[in-house]
Amino acid sequence: MTNPASRRPAKARFSPGRIGIYSFLFFSALFFALPLFVMLITSFKTMEEIRTGSIFSLPRAPELSAWIKAWSSACTGMTCDGIQVGFWNSVRILIPATVISIFVGALNGYALAMWKVRWAGLAFLLLMTGAFIPYQVYVFPLVQLFALSGTFGSLFAIVTVHIIFGMPVMTLIFRNYFSSIPEEVFKAARMDGAGFWWIFFAIMLPMATPVLIVAVIWQVTGIWNDFLLGLIFAGRDNLPMTVQLNNIVNSQFGEREYNVDMAATMLTALVPLVLYFVSGRWFVRGIAAGSVKG
Repeated sequence: MTNPASRRPAKARFSPGRIGIYSFLFFSALFFALPLFVMLITSFKTMEEIRTGSIFSLPRAPELSAWIKAWSSACTGMTCDGIQVGFWNSVRILIPATVISIFVGALNGYALAMWKVRWAGLAFLLLMTGAFIPYQVYVFPLVQLFALSGTFGSLFAIVTVHIIFGMPVMTLIFRNYFSSIPEEVFKAARMDGAGFWWIFFAIMLPMATPVLIVAVIWQVTGIWNDFLLGLIFAGRDNLPMTVQLNNIVNSQFGEREYNVDMAATMLTALVPLVLYFVSGRWFVRGIAAGSVKG
């Protein structure tokens, strides 16, 4: 007897719908990749070549002088130490802010999903309500708070601000993921006499590797690309890379060196780009793993 599935007509390899989808994806990718391409090739050109106006042409004699100047000697205001100062400031902000916000978010999500603490629903509602209020609303109260405590303009201030604004989203991500874990795993650990912290560190965190990767990508990208919070709270000695980039690009003195500007822009975007290309597929897996409750 012939299998009915074998009599189904084969799908056309290039149906109109598929061609439309591929065309849309192609032009969308081109729309976002074209500025990146222009920045990259401009950073390898000399100023004489840039002045010809052929922004899409490849450099005739590629050179790294603009990258070296952007990194080590471009002027960011009154100093000319390049964007490397902002890079190391961003690293000093990024590491503690990312680690602490993810840890606190994972702990909150674990407690809300597994321990059913009293008023957990109300606490989660208030946390999410705060997350959806524009953070510009909180800027002035936070400035006053840090000024009264004597920490305004310090590394502590900018790290704390990133932890505060990252905690709601981290809590939501981890709560959804831990809610998808079968409750029998938690009950079995409780029957074996495991307590709050042992279950969290020995069972929940190792099982949460996919969503941990999501959280790292989310926080690193958000904190590294931040401009407004760094400009307000970091102080003159801790300005992140994005603020230093703005100071280079918008400088009102001397010749406008577009190749140096583009090189500085590429250097600033390098960390999020590398992170995405290295672990982008894990981001999609992690989001899918915690998107529905199993």
